[in-house]
Amino acid sequence: MYPRILTPPPDKSFFLFGPRGTGKTAWVKATLPGAAYIDLLEAETHARLLADPGRLDSYVTDPAGWVVIDEVQRVPALLDEVHRLIEAKRMRFALTGSSARKLRQKGTNLLAGRALTRFMHPFTASELADDFRTEHAIAFGCLPPAWVEADARGFLASYVTTYLREEIQQEGLTRNLGAFTRFLEAASCSQAAVLNVAEVARECAVDRKVVANYFTILEDLLLAVRLPVFKRRAQRALVTHPKFFFFDAGVYRAIRPRGPLDSPDETGGLALETLVLQQLRALNDAFDLGYSLSYWRTQAGNEVDFVLYGERGLLALEVTASRSLRSRDLAGLRAFGEDYPMARRAMIYGGSRSLREGSIDVWSIDDGVRNLREWLQG
Repeated sequence: MYPRILTPPPDKSFFLFGPRGTGKTAWVKATLPGAAYIDLLEAETHARLLADPGRLDSYVTDPAGWVVIDEVQRVPALLDEVHRLIEAKRMRFALTGSSARKLRQKGTNLLAGRALTRFMHPFTASELADDFRTEHAIAFGCLPPAWVEADARGFLASYVTTYLREEIQQEGLTRNLGAFTRFLEAASCSQAAVLNVAEVARECAVDRKVVANYFTILEDLLLAVRLPVFKRRAQRALVTHPKFFFFDAGVYRAIRPRGPLDSPDETGGLALETLVLQQLRALNDAFDLGYSLSYWRTQAGNEVDFVLYGERGLLALEVTASRSLRSRDLAGLRAFGEDYPMARRAMIYGGSRSLREGSIDVWSIDDGVRNLREWLQG
């Protein structure tokens, strides 16, 4: 088992959210040995607690120890009982979840600050250490099974269909699974691009309002993220729509249809950008760095792929798979530096040599992905 950079809050109950397959269950079992473990994916346990959340007490043999409730969103009413036990018996809970949808419903008890929130992401380069291979990460992403199973491609294909079956069909999130499947493929063609919901709706022949709801479902299942535009003290006219990303490069590539009109360089470049985003999100959350993540794009066409803003400063990062560094590749970062001279700027590119162009750090893919932790904490 690869050690994770995430650490639990000391003596404080917490939610741990993350997509299926990121290793939440393995992490809580390794981190909290001896904890009472309640698996809501197990049919009998789910049925008993759904019928009577008050039975939670009967699953706890040591009130002084940790209690893990896996996939807590399957029985949201349990949170009232968790709240009671925290208050009455000072019990500590680790509450994992792969969906925030039911927990966002009006009236759901989110424990009013009695539990912190943590997030589990796919592996980072620092967690994989010497085993990290850029080519593998771009091709298959960083979900743990994609690194430990012999058939990473087969795992990812199964992962996508499992989500369709378990999270969409069984939870009744959509009545038309075929339309949702067409939507997923159309959405994958918007990866790392400015999102046009109407265009996606036309491509998959589904009503625009339905497609808008589908995008919300993906975010609620933690399978996707919409990156907003950085607008603070904007000095130029900017685009207004967010960029769309599936959460993992390997999952994106498993969903993306491939054929003679699909360029390997294009999908590989989008996968690289996705890989960098998932590293940024994981490091930001694990070390509680407090950055907000966005992108910057002017109506004139200047763009920076990732902008991070917080108390630690303003950072701008551009990503390109191009193996040679061209002056136009730095145009977005230079324009951003003119508007925000205090920003620390960097580029990750497909070449093999790291260098510095004026005040801009230019890193090879290997160096860049490994440098992100220090750069963010800088």
